[in-house]
This record gives sequence, C-alpha cells and structure tokens, in this order.
Amino acid sequence: MQHIQRESLCHDPIHGYIPFVSVVDAGEVAERTLLDHPWLQRLRQIHQLQTAWWVYPSAEHTRFQHVVGTMHMASRAVAALYASLKEVCPDTPSRGFVECTMRLAALLHDVGHGPFGHFFDAHFLTHHKARDGSRLNHEKLGAVIIREELGDLLCRIRRCPNSELAAGEQIDPEQIAWLITRPTEQDQHAQPRWLGLLRSLFCGLYTVDNMDFVLRDAFMSGYSSRAYDLDRLLRYSFFSERGLTIHHRGLNALLRFMQTKSELFRAVYFHRTVRAIDKTLEGLFRDSRELLFPGNPLDHLADYQQFTEWSLLVDVAHWHKLGDLRQRDLGERWRRLLRRQVDWDAVYERNLTFGAADAEQTSIFSDAAMVEQAIRRALPHELRDVEMQIDLPRHIYRPHEGKATAGQNFLYTAGGATRRLDDDQLFRQLPVAHRMCRVYLRKDPPPEHVKAIATALDQLVGSGGEDDLTNM
Repeated sequence: MQHIQRESLCHDPIHGYIPFVSVVDAGEVAERTLLDHPWLQRLRQIHQLQTAWWVYPSAEHTRFQHVVGTMHMASRAVAALYASLKEVCPDTPSRGFVECTMRLAALLHDVGHGPFGHFFDAHFLTHHKARDGSRLNHEKLGAVIIREELGDLLCRIRRCPNSELAAGEQIDPEQIAWLITRPTEQDQHAQPRWLGLLRSLFCGLYTVDNMDFVLRDAFMSGYSSRAYDLDRLLRYSFFSERGLTIHHRGLNALLRFMQTKSELFRAVYFHRTVRAIDKTLEGLFRDSRELLFPGNPLDHLADYQQFTEWSLLVDVAHWHKLGDLRQRDLGERWRRLLRRQVDWDAVYERNLTFGAADAEQTSIFSDAAMVEQAIRRALPHELRDVEMQIDLPRHIYRPHEGKATAGQNFLYTAGGATRRLDDDQLFRQLPVAHRMCRVYLRKDPPPEHVKAIATALDQLVGSGGEDDLTNM
C-alpha cells in the first residue's frame, strides 16, 4: 500500500506504465523533483531525432521522453542483472543503491545535449574546451551539470519504485557523472569494479540508452512497432567474471538488436534527405555560430539551461527583420530551412562495409576531401568545378578492438565457457562498420551532372556496390 502512496505513473507508448517516486520523507529528494527540474524539462524542447523529424512526420518525440524510458530500462536491467553482479563483486552496494544510481545516470545521461543533439556536439561544442582541456561534448558538459547543478539534489535521493538505499549509503554524483561519460584508457580503474561493470550498460553493445532509443525511434518513425525482443535479450544476460555476458540462447536476440540498430542508421538517421538537411544546417551553424550562443556553455550554464531548439528556432526566425545586414542575410537562409527548403540533393550513393581485417582508416573513404578529389578527377573537364559535397556517414556495428568501449561484452557457450563475443561465427559475420559514400549537388541538378557523378563514383568504388538512390 505504501508504494501506491509514494509513487506516480506516466504512460509511455513503448514501455507502458513507468513508475517514479513522488512522495518522500522529510530531508529526502524525490525522483519527481529531478523530473520537474528545469535541466530535465528543457529536454522537452530538444528532439530525439536531431533533424529526422523534418523527414518523418510522426517522429516528434523528444529527449525527455527518451531519458524517462532509459530510466525505466535501467530498473529492468538491474532486476535482471543485480544478483549476478553481487555474485561477481561481493562488495557491490545494496540493490537500492545500484538501482537508484543506475536510474539517475539513465535519467541524466542526455542532460548536456544542446539543440539538434549530436549535430550540436559536432558543429558547436567541439569548438570549445572541457575543463580538462579536451574538446567539449554533451557528455562532459552533462557531467559538469550533474556535479555542480544537480549534485546536492542527487545526494538526497534515497529510494526508487522497487527499492531503497541501505542505512549509511548515499548517492555519489561523481559516480553518476563517471557512468555517463565515454571510457578512456586513463579512467578505466578510477572507480570500483562493480561500477565499471555497470558502465557497460552505458557504453557497451546493448545499453539502457540504445535499448530504449531503438524501440522508441523505430516505433515513432513508423519503421517498426516491435524492433527486437527486449525480454529475451535481458533474460539471457548476466554478469560473469569477465563482464556483461549473453547466454548462447540469447545470442540471436542480440544479433537482431544490432541489425535493427544498424538498419535504423541507414533508413532513418542517415536518410538522404535527413543528411541534406544536416548539410544545410552545417553551413548555417558555421556562419551563425557566434550569434547563436555567447560562448562556451561551461561559462554560461544559466543561459545554456534556457538554450533549446525552441529558443534557437524562434530566435533565428526573426533575424531577417534586423538592421544588421549580415544577420539579415543569415535570417533569410534560416527562413528557408524553417520552410524545409534545403540546399542540396543527394544524387548518388554507394555502400561499403568493413570487416575486422579491412584497413578502413587508411581507406580513401575515411576522408571526404580525398573522395571529392578522386571524383573530380574522373569527371569530364567541363564538370570538374561543379559544386558538390561528399557525405560519408558511418555506423559501427561492433566496437573495434582498439577502442576503450570494446571488450565489455562476452558470450556464455553451450559448453559452459565464457569467451569473447567475436569468437562466435555468427557474430564475426557482422561487419565492424558500414559506411555510405554519398554525393550531394546543389538543388535540382541537371540530369547530365547526375549521370556523370554516378559514373565517376562507380569507377572509384568498383563494381558490386549494394545500391544507389534509385533502389532506396
């Protein structure tokens, strides 16, 4: 009866009812306080699919819906994995501590995002420095927000819908900040092993983040109403001495999840028109950057809290009326984008896959400038100065062995052994990476230009490519 009085429910199209704690004892902080906090509420004004909502009319869902779903996924993961985590690491804190920590990290993992999500990382945040002197991204910015803006609240969280902290335990904002940031070689042993194992649920093959967004993005875009078998994937997962492990009976569920995620990248996130919008937006950000926000968000956190897609798009919509000639010209360009008028057409593409033995990084297809030069050399002389953009979107199927995020997922075989996932034949058949090679020309290009581009790219890639735009 007490849990009914303490908890509230929100209904989600993906997970059904999601419970969260609303009523707590004096001196504590409820999950609802965080959900209603301005740092979380601003995520209602940032789309989950950074520009794909301009292409998929129903994909209007936001980062807020996603982080609430990810919080729920964290509880489901803890329910499935806590017993094995405690067995592998006897010093693991109480289930209540683990579950509350995981839920909070899941809820806050996107708190540093700016307008247009990952696009904003690439075209704004990376132009500024993090506190350690490295390039800023939404994870490092989110970690600062967790420590400095939300830390006092986090320390007073003591319960979640299924459990509560044991006596003497207290949530550590530093651990939450550590969970949501990408591993580096330097910080691999900065926290206890049990927390390091939990980090694989934020940066491994299948995480509380991507298990939610694959289901959510597939459903909201209309791609699929049941993208993969979540129940089976969790049922056959556990922590072994080596790390997060999938029982061989769950391997097909994992492979299906990985394939569906890859298909979403190809069909939705890297859709040719989505990327054309990105190309148009890229030029706008390059020319408008210093007018959009006053500087490094770390130096202007109060302003950043108010900075969302809503605020940005409302702001730029008025620029065409301003007296400053440069800003007025930029305003006309922003107005075109707001009317969904993009500057580029995708005229041809080829698809390439790279296996573990392929030298992807030394390939010409890892460098857009080299691809463009090669295409121009293959064009007729009268077309070699045609304006074009090369797009090389890349999706990683499975972490490369050289990356810090690799080596976090394992397979339990029918013979009772635990080994690396990539020792399995089915897993090895998946490529390491898939890269599109796509050529964009200015809007409405002449047919003869398109034909010449297609011929040049075919010569560069060779025969046997998967498809071109006419087959998509």
